[in-house]
Amino acid sequence: MTVSPERPLLPVVDTGDRPSPCSTGRAALTCRYRCGDACAHDAPNTSTNETFADVLAAATSRRTLLRTGAVIGAAAATTVAVGGPAAATKGRPGGGSHHPQRPGSAPHGLRFEAVPPNTTDAVTIPSGYRQDVVIRWGDPLFKDSPRFDVNRQTGASQRRQFGYNNDFVGLLPLGRDTHLLVVNHEYTDEQIMFPKYVKASPTRDQVEAALAAHGLSVVAVREQRRSGALEPIVGHPLNRRLHGSTEFRLSGPVAGHELVRTKADPQGRTALGTFNNCSGGLTPWGTWLTAEENINQYFANAATRTDPVEAKRLKRYGVAGTTSERQWEKYEDRFDLAKEPNEVNRFGWIVEVDPYDPTSTPRKRTALGRFKHEAAQPRITRDGRVAVYMGDDERFDYFYKFVSHGKVKRGRSLRARRHNADLLDHGTLYVAKFTGDSPGEIDGSGKLPADGRFDGGGEWIPLVSGDRSHVPGFSAAEVLLFTRLAADTVGATKMDRPEDVEPSPRSGKVYVALTNNSNRGAAGQAPADEANPRNANKNGHVLELTEARNDSAATSFAWNLLLVCGDPDDPSTYFGGYPKKDVSPISCPDNVAFDPHGNLWISTDGNALGSHDGLFGVSVEGRSRGLTKQFLTVPTGAETCGPVIQRDRVLVAVQHPGEKDGATVEQPASQWPDGPGTVPRPAVVAVWRADGRDIGV
Repeated sequence: MTVSPERPLLPVVDTGDRPSPCSTGRAALTCRYRCGDACAHDAPNTSTNETFADVLAAATSRRTLLRTGAVIGAAAATTVAVGGPAAATKGRPGGGSHHPQRPGSAPHGLRFEAVPPNTTDAVTIPSGYRQDVVIRWGDPLFKDSPRFDVNRQTGASQRRQFGYNNDFVGLLPLGRDTHLLVVNHEYTDEQIMFPKYVKASPTRDQVEAALAAHGLSVVAVREQRRSGALEPIVGHPLNRRLHGSTEFRLSGPVAGHELVRTKADPQGRTALGTFNNCSGGLTPWGTWLTAEENINQYFANAATRTDPVEAKRLKRYGVAGTTSERQWEKYEDRFDLAKEPNEVNRFGWIVEVDPYDPTSTPRKRTALGRFKHEAAQPRITRDGRVAVYMGDDERFDYFYKFVSHGKVKRGRSLRARRHNADLLDHGTLYVAKFTGDSPGEIDGSGKLPADGRFDGGGEWIPLVSGDRSHVPGFSAAEVLLFTRLAADTVGATKMDRPEDVEPSPRSGKVYVALTNNSNRGAAGQAPADEANPRNANKNGHVLELTEARNDSAATSFAWNLLLVCGDPDDPSTYFGGYPKKDVSPISCPDNVAFDPHGNLWISTDGNALGSHDGLFGVSVEGRSRGLTKQFLTVPTGAETCGPVIQRDRVLVAVQHPGEKDGATVEQPASQWPDGPGTVPRPAVVAVWRADGRDIGV
């Protein structure tokens, strides 16, 4: 590493050549490289399908949850920051006073001193807790992995190292005190990765390194004695990098279709690479589902595709323009739609990986539909099949469910593994339609209806079952290839960026993070409705869905909003009925997970309240329902991803630290995690209690 320790940190202000289009205050640099400036363009969903308000009169109330109103005491909290400069606690942005909770007044799992909002360049955690970096960008995975050198990055070196911008984190059992850590690498930010990067003319080495830094990592880790830290086992036979040039198999109904055939793959069955993998899930049979999200930004020359049908399809998926941001098309024709018009159709899928078999070819499961997948979380139905819940992370897009035709075979026998290997190739894909029970009361302000809840019912509308389409005018293959257009046709409910989703392992209720939507209620856009109750929704909300008979195969459901996020002093916020003076402010919910006590944990992306992003624990049941407590914050410019919440350990992925406008390798905006004189490096972090006891008890 030759970055000078004398170089000062970039001031933590936006210094780019244009302001960020995001209402949350996310850096324009993040918008450019992560989602292709999605907020700067019109939302791709211009359908005039039936709106929520149109069907409100037909709604029936399906209240299923107890209201709460318990009051708990509050006390000042202290925090400790590790892995960066000493924490400097600051007043809560957004006005008002902060009322952290007394540890003993919360339910099990949430008995820690809440971390106040702050802007410290560190991972800030509660007092009495410790932390350590598990693995960071560029760390070795294999015995022959080269040492990370920011000045000498190549595709060959990056293919042997941990990738960039870790997002989803999963932990699978391996042996006594050992686990398999599986991690998505969502995207690259070339400006803060490569010294002297010239946006207009990236070099071949830079393009090849970026291709290799995308994708997935499988890493064996060992528990350290007397702490909650995890140590990578370099050279373990199950360690693996899947990257932008790895072969992936297209499986399911679309495999071999003429619209996924290319010059390099005339059979339409083998795609190279996986890109923009956001969240994901772990299956009951021991595999890993990973979600391809903002794939539109990687392809150039969409403007050359002038056939009206093709142009409509590309536009609905946000694929537009001439030169791409990263300009990979200069070195690989597959990213040039003028030369390979079908290549884009080979991305935007849920990918299934077997981490226990390093020789296996991962499969892109086309039966689960193609859109900007944020997540894929499974739950077993009452009759033994598997349902997979998925959000489409775009303003005004939809929430989906897939239910397999076959049943899950339990156990890890070879017979069971072979049976389950094809489960996700056969089933029915649904899209959600929500109705509310408070007609005429939703005005876009976030004001609660007279019944004191945002709630209602809904139905799962079938789109396709195997080779049978349920959508007029669409073949089965067209439904799966252009799922957004099919969902437009059947009148699905336009949502505020449905991102991660998690069924509760205790109650079976399904929780959906809706991150934000600054265009809700704008001229020509869908108005507020009971499931998306605020116009210009910059802070997001969390929806709780209860399916009929608590069965994931059901086609009807009840729902309510658990959280309407933001500053508790803002009258438009709602915390499940819990007293707002006793909760942590939370903005832009993104990834969600459950702890062993049944509490929901939420990581945030793009905090609109002026604090750094964080991780929050939320009580979802009983007298404390709606209690929200911040467990940690991440460094300057970073997003909180993952997370994994175990009984004695919390894992988070710190994504894009130092991603502030104007930042470069030469003038970084963060010095996390390695300190002065280094470039910021995305990393996975473990947090545990110093006394060895369980988290939050």
